[in-house]
Amino acid sequence: MLKPLHLLTLKAVVGSGSFAVAARDLGYTASAISQQISTLEKETGLVLFEREAHGIRPTAAAHRLVDLSGRALAALDDLDQQVRELATGVTGRLRLGSFPTASVRLVPAALSALAETHPRARIQLEEGEPEDLVALLTSGDLDIALVYEYGLSPRQWPDGLTRHPLLREDLVLLRAADSHLGASLPQLAEARWITSGEGTAGARSLVRLCAAAGFDAEVAFRSNNYDVVRELVSTGLGVAVVPALGHAPSGAIQATRVAQRSAHRQVMALHRGENSNPLLGTVLDTLRRAVPAGEPYLHPVEEPAL
Repeated sequence: MLKPLHLLTLKAVVGSGSFAVAARDLGYTASAISQQISTLEKETGLVLFEREAHGIRPTAAAHRLVDLSGRALAALDDLDQQVRELATGVTGRLRLGSFPTASVRLVPAALSALAETHPRARIQLEEGEPEDLVALLTSGDLDIALVYEYGLSPRQWPDGLTRHPLLREDLVLLRAADSHLGASLPQLAEARWITSGEGTAGARSLVRLCAAAGFDAEVAFRSNNYDVVRELVSTGLGVAVVPALGHAPSGAIQATRVAQRSAHRQVMALHRGENSNPLLGTVLDTLRRAVPAGEPYLHPVEEPAL
């Protein structure tokens, strides 16, 4: 099989008409250029240059071989460029996992910014709860995942995953604007509560918050959709505690930060420690910049410098 290096050398010698000039341009010695041409002549069975007393003259076969190899060398040059772009993250693919509220509040801004700086990169989005995303992450089906843990319901993450804290959310107490209910948990011992599904981290966190306030919450409705939770609250059907990303200011709802200890949720990005995807660092930086700044109840977390 013909070697691209030899064909590139042939093109340089034919173009310059001199082994010495081609050697200078390519960074070789004239002897090395001569050896490469001799090897190419043996491999092809062609006479590529007529050796004369004061130089060389390309044969018709040499000119024809340069013409024939042009397209292949251009394709190899294009391949080389694409490999460099892939290695630096200019192109490539990354599979991102996200839980629903982050998909609404963080991911669109991050992907929009990434599309501006890396228009040829391809990002795939998979949505799910942390336990589902972690399973996809450890199996290699995701490159990075946005996950959360409640201060009152911490999680154990599998070994081999690297964590990057992005933000801390306050937990926010929601009541209907016209309810005249108190703004602290002990004042709501008799209220009906709206929370997420049975066994979820949010539901467990509410149980522990209320227990610390001295009562067991009477749960009237459950939904994992914070739009549904807010609508139920706004119509006076109950009160709720939601993380800040699940809160949207509304004239129909009173919102108050829950002041109890550990009343927060931390959002972080996880990836496998050995993941070498060139886009990984870029996506992490973009996600960090997408964290809303200056919003009540949201606190960006600066990752310590290494």
